[in-house]
Amino acid sequence: MTVSLTLDSVTAHYGSTQVLKDLSLAVAAGELVSLLGSSGCGKTTTLRLVAGFLEPTSGSIRLGERDLTRLPAHQRNIGLVFQNYALFPHLSVRDNVAFGLKQRGLGAAERLKKADAMLERVGLASFAERMPAALSGGQKQRVALARALVIEPPLLMFDEPLSNLDAKLRVDMRVEIRRLQRANGTTSLYVTHDQEEAFSISDRVAIMNAGRIMQLDRPEVLYQRPANSFVARFVGFENLIPMRVSARDGGAVTAQTDAGATLTLSQDAFGAIPDRFVLAARPDGLAVTRAGEGRPAGIPVTLGIRTYLGRAYQYQCSTPGGDYLGNGPLTEPLEPGSSAILSPVPEQCCILPPED
Repeated sequence: MTVSLTLDSVTAHYGSTQVLKDLSLAVAAGELVSLLGSSGCGKTTTLRLVAGFLEPTSGSIRLGERDLTRLPAHQRNIGLVFQNYALFPHLSVRDNVAFGLKQRGLGAAERLKKADAMLERVGLASFAERMPAALSGGQKQRVALARALVIEPPLLMFDEPLSNLDAKLRVDMRVEIRRLQRANGTTSLYVTHDQEEAFSISDRVAIMNAGRIMQLDRPEVLYQRPANSFVARFVGFENLIPMRVSARDGGAVTAQTDAGATLTLSQDAFGAIPDRFVLAARPDGLAVTRAGEGRPAGIPVTLGIRTYLGRAYQYQCSTPGGDYLGNGPLTEPLEPGSSAILSPVPEQCCILPPED
């Protein structure tokens, strides 16, 4: 039976250090949600709390109708896939996969039948008699995945499962994990520090910082419409320009940067614009054009290093209020040291609340 996972106002400490603060998270039945963030953000602590390796200071954890909050780890019936595989070196591949079934009291014939069927699904049927030492990293990870899935857990959790694999194998394995997770419909919680991995594999992603979820949404929404400056930086919005509205005329808003540069922005294109905001853009969201008469209005800049990207030139742009990155067309290369204008491209920008 497919069930949901719910964390409600969970706080956790290591000794006197608070690592999670009032964290709430709902994973729908059959959904794969990734916890994404840098080291120390709280993602692994969250996984360990759900697994039962740690107890929360306060709050509750539920899997369907079961309260897991104080339940011992061995009673939670959760499938775990670890970074270091955690295979038993003295057991064959088949016996590793069948281990959890043996712990649950299945007879020898039934558990070997189920183990062989799962090895077939992960493409390792011909490796059943091998020992873990004779496997590659990718094969070991497939065995670990098969072992977690074969017990048919209501919840499957992954702790940085691909970080020990090379780049190509990581791509292959994340496709395989997603395929098997969807085929089984298993509710899943996935921990990683790799943005590309999280975005490619997940229904939704929770970006974490300092023990809190900064934004939880579909990868497409996180990438295109971050909710705040932290998430914007995390997903590659390298230009964050604080601005203040100086005039409004219908849907047109005139706003100034801290250094006094003026932009006119259309709320039809950018959405609602508050009196104070941050204009966030990746380099391709700030168009670089030559300064001069007849050119569009924008932020005056002095150009620094020019980099060829294949599809455009990218420029380091200096202003009295800070340095930005913008892209210009290949048809009009501009020289370092020259004056230029930065103009926001509405579909490549977003409006964020001001930073605290």
